[in-house]
Formats: sequence, structure tokens, C-alpha cells
Amino acid sequence: METILEKQPYEERKEYGGFWIRFAAYLIDSIIIGLPLSIITIIIFMIFFGTSGALELLLADPSATDISDEQAFLFLGSYLGALGLSFLINIVGAVAYFAGLHSSKWQATVGKRLLGLKVTDLKGDRISFWRALGRYLAMSFLSGILLIGYIIAAFTEKKQSLHDLIAGTIVIKK
Repeated sequence: METILEKQPYEERKEYGGFWIRFAAYLIDSIIIGLPLSIITIIIFMIFFGTSGALELLLADPSATDISDEQAFLFLGSYLGALGLSFLINIVGAVAYFAGLHSSKWQATVGKRLLGLKVTDLKGDRISFWRALGRYLAMSFLSGILLIGYIIAAFTEKKQSLHDLIAGTIVIKK
């Protein structure tokens, strides 16, 4: 009597990262990336206002409400310059942190790694920097709108948020 054994593909049972553990990881990441970027932003504003003379304008006699057009433009220019440079540095820093670490050999940010999570494609493989960038941009622009992008994770089979669905990624527990 001969028996035929059917080969069944081996499928590793994946445990997906749910909303609350991912939320905790994001809080950790927000502190890790937020504190240095906030300090850098404060330094930029201090440099711009300090070197342009706008700081003296801010600290001048509060009862003197008459400022010249030149002083107003000086203040506005300093503010817009500092705001623009801070925005650029914050964007580059956040992209480098989130997209860079998600596509690294860690496959996770520091917060996700501490909580035992990693980001993969749908097959469980490491994602590219460009996919990680797309995931981050989708998260930044779409998932935050009324938090619907995050709430979706509660209703999908693989606990995918909107940005995961768009980028074709999943967050799994290691």
C-alpha cells in the first residue's frame, strides 16, 4: 500500500502588531525624534532672531507700539527664514528616521524594536527605502485625518492601517 503525502506549503503563523502596541511604539519614536528636532528648532529661531536684531525688537519697551516698516520686515524675514529652515530640517530628520529605519536591517524604528515589532512587505520581506518613504508620506498626510487611517487597523484582517494598505506593508511581532 502506497501513500502519497501531499506537500503543503509551510506558512509561518504571523502575529500582527495591533493598534495599541503600535501607538506605544509611535509615542516612543515621537519622543526620540521630537526632542532633538525641537531643540534644533529653538536654536535656529534663536540664531535667526539674535543675528537680525529682531530679538531686540521683541524685547523692546512693550508700551512703544510704533515700529517702522523696516523693523517689521526684519522681524517677518527672520521669522519666515527660521520657520522655513526648521521645517526643512524637521522633514529631513523625520524621513531619515522613519523611512530609513523601516527599510534598514532592523525593519523597525527604535520604538517598534523596543516593543518587538517590525515592518515587512506582505510576503514578510524587508521593504525598500522608497516603499518606506511612501508609507511614511501616506501616514503623514492621510492616516492622521480624523485618525481614520489608524482606526482602519481594527477592522482589517492583518491589522493594517491606511498607510500600510497603501504601501503594501504589515507590522508583525518578531
